[in-house]
Amino acid sequence: MRKRIFTLAATIAVSLALSAQVAPQSWTADNGNGTFTNPLFYDEFSDPDILRVGDDYYLAGTTMHAVPGLVILHSKDLVNWENVSYCFDRFDFQDDAFSLKNHKEIYGQGIWAPCIRYANGQFYVFSNVNGKGLQCYTAKDIRGPWTHHNMKGNIYDLGVLFDDDGKVYAIHGYGTVKCTELKADMSGPVEGTERVIIPEGNGVGEGHHMYKIDGMYYLISTDYRPNGRTLCSRSKSIWGPYETRVITADETYGYHAASLTQVPRGEKYRIGVDGTQFGLGPVDKDATACTNAHQGGIVQYKDGSWWALFMMDFHSIGRTVCLMPMTWKDGWPMVGLEGNLGRAPRTWFKPGVKVEGEGLKVEGGGLKVEGGYLTHAPYDRSDDFNYSSNLKSQTSNLKPVWQWNHNPDDKQWSLKNGRLRIQAQPAEQLMWARNTLTQRVIGPKSVTTVKLYIEGMKEGDVCGLGNINVPCSWIGVVKLNTGLRVRCFEQLTNDTTDMGIGATGGPIKVVYLRMVGDYDHDQAHYEWSFNGETFQPLGREMPLSYQLISFQGSRHALFAFNTKGKQGGYAEFDDFTVEEPCADRSQNIPYGKTFRIINKATGRPAVCDPHGLLYDTHANDRSQRTQFQLVDRGQGQVSLKCVDGRYVKVYGEGLPGDVRFTRDEKEAEVFLWQDYLDHDFMLFSLRNHRYIGKSPTTGSPYSMDFAGPDPARRNGAVLCWEEMQ
Repeated sequence: MRKRIFTLAATIAVSLALSAQVAPQSWTADNGNGTFTNPLFYDEFSDPDILRVGDDYYLAGTTMHAVPGLVILHSKDLVNWENVSYCFDRFDFQDDAFSLKNHKEIYGQGIWAPCIRYANGQFYVFSNVNGKGLQCYTAKDIRGPWTHHNMKGNIYDLGVLFDDDGKVYAIHGYGTVKCTELKADMSGPVEGTERVIIPEGNGVGEGHHMYKIDGMYYLISTDYRPNGRTLCSRSKSIWGPYETRVITADETYGYHAASLTQVPRGEKYRIGVDGTQFGLGPVDKDATACTNAHQGGIVQYKDGSWWALFMMDFHSIGRTVCLMPMTWKDGWPMVGLEGNLGRAPRTWFKPGVKVEGEGLKVEGGGLKVEGGYLTHAPYDRSDDFNYSSNLKSQTSNLKPVWQWNHNPDDKQWSLKNGRLRIQAQPAEQLMWARNTLTQRVIGPKSVTTVKLYIEGMKEGDVCGLGNINVPCSWIGVVKLNTGLRVRCFEQLTNDTTDMGIGATGGPIKVVYLRMVGDYDHDQAHYEWSFNGETFQPLGREMPLSYQLISFQGSRHALFAFNTKGKQGGYAEFDDFTVEEPCADRSQNIPYGKTFRIINKATGRPAVCDPHGLLYDTHANDRSQRTQFQLVDRGQGQVSLKCVDGRYVKVYGEGLPGDVRFTRDEKEAEVFLWQDYLDHDFMLFSLRNHRYIGKSPTTGSPYSMDFAGPDPARRNGAVLCWEEMQ
C-alpha cells in the first residue's frame, strides 16, 4: 500500500491580510482584525471531526470516492487551516468499482464520516467504506506514513472514545444507538460486546462524536427527521442511561437547501447515462430542511473556551464547515452565547481574542503581526504544473488540493515539461472516464480557467474542463473524423452545443476553457478562447444542484476519454487558475459611506422616525432620516448614526419599540457587523447576543430580539445596505 507524506511547504497558501495592504486571493474566514466570518472554507468539507493535541488542532473530513483519501487539516487558532495529510494515496481494495472499471463505481459509497483521535502516542482515524466495513488508519506523525487496519464489522458514522481504563469504544447507529468495544490492536470489534445504549424513541440520530469531560460521557449526534438538529446525550456511564437535549437547531446563516437531483427509477446505472431524464427537485426557501448546522465535533481551545465545528450545506458547493462558540449551561454544551443559545453568529471573535467592556476593546488573538493578523487559505488552488522539490508530495507529484475521481491508472498520466498529460482511455461519458483529476469548486463565486493542448488527440477523443456531479457537464474539444470542435455538454438537458474550430493559420494547438460559477445562486456557464484573453460563452447559464448519489457538491474536472471504445491519444493541461472575486471582503462594511438600510423581508428602508423610533418607510423615501453612517469601533464593531445627528440606542430588553436614539455617541449601541455578502448584513448585539430586525407582518417597530436569520432571509432580521450617491 502506498503511504502518503506531505511537506509543510506543500500545503500552505499564505496571504498577508494586513489592513488591506495585501488583499486575500482565496477565501479565508479570518477577517484580519481578530474576527472571523463563516464558513471556514467556502468549498466542500463534509462530516468534520476535530481533535486537539497540545496547542495543535486537527480536522478530518470525508472524501468519498476521491483519492487521495481522508483529508486532514491542521490549525493553531481554529480559523486558519492548512492541509497536512491524507490517510491513504489510493484505495487498496482490488474491486473494479474502486477504479471505475467495467461500469462499476463507488460514487458516494467510498470512505466517509471519519473520527480522528490521539492515544498511545499515535493518531487514529476511523472511517467506513461501504461494503468493506470499519477502517482504521494509524500514524505516529500526522503527516504519515499511515498504516491501514481493515477492522470490518458493520460499524459506520461512528464516534470513538479511548476511555481512562484503556478500553476503546465505538458509538454507532441511527435512532437505536449502540456501543461496541474495539480491540486495542485495531484488528476488529471485540466479539459479543455490542449493546444498545440509547433505544429508539429518544429522537437521537447519527453522526456520533463521543467525549468524556469531567467524568461525564457526552455524545454529540445529528438527526434529520423531520428536519436537521444537533443533539447532546449525556450519562455517568458509557452504557447509559442517557438524557438528551437539542444543542442547536435552525442555524442556517440564511442559506436554504439547494435543489436535489432526481434520477428516474429504472435507470441502468445509479448515475444515469447521457439522455437520462434528470429532474431538479423543488426548493422550499423557507424550510430549514436538513441543511442547517449539524454533524461535527466540539473542542476546548487552549484558553478554556469551547467551540463547535459543524458542517452546513452551502447550496451546490456542498457541505462545508462553520466554527461556532459554545456556552456550558447547567452541564450541557450549548451552541451559541448566553441569551441566544442554540444559534451562533456568522461573524465572531477568533478563539483567544478577549472582548472587554461592551465590546469596545479587543486584545490577544492568535498570530498577530504589524497591521493585522496573519491569515491563509488551506489550499493553493491554481496550478501551472511546474513542480519543484518543495511543492510536491512524494507520491502523487500534485498539489494536495487535487484528487482523482476513483483510483487512477498511474501509467496513464504524467507530468511532462510543466504540463499535466492525461491519456484518453475508453469511456462513453465523463462520469465513467478514468484518470479524471478534480478539485472542489470554491464559492461564493469563482472563475476557473485552464489551457488545453490538443495536438496529441486522436479521433474519438474528448478532452476538457468539466463539473463532476449528477448530472454532469463539461466544455472541451472533441476530435471527429471531420475535424475539431469545441463542445459544451449539459447532461441535465442532454444538450450539446458545438463550435467548429477549423484551422485558418495552421494547425490549432491550444484552446483555453473556462467555467464561471455563482455557487451561492446555483448557476454556472462555460466559455472558451483561442488566446486566453477574449472569451466567448458556449451553452446556457446552467442550474446547479446537490445530490445524494455522490454526496458531493460541484467539482472541477480535468479529463480525457475516448468514445470509440479504444485507447485514444492524450491531452495536456497547463495554467490552471482559480480567481475568486469575493475573496477580498475588506470593503464589505460600508465605512465612510452614507447608505440606506433596506429590510430584505419587505424591501422597505429603515427610517429614524421623528417620534423617536426606528421604523420603516416607503421604498422611494431618500430623505435624511433614511440615511445612515457607521461609527467604527474596531474589529468589525460598529455603531449606527443617522445623518441628522442621532445615534441608534437600544433600551431595556430590546423589544419592539426599544430601538430608539440618543444624541450622545458614547451611549450608542455597539454591534458586531455580520457580513452576509452582496451588501446583505445583520447587526449582532454584543449586549444580549441577538439581532436588530423588524417583523414583516406585525407592523411593530424595530427590535433587538431576533434569534437569527431564516433560510430565505425574509424574517426581517437580514438587511441590505444601499449607498447614497
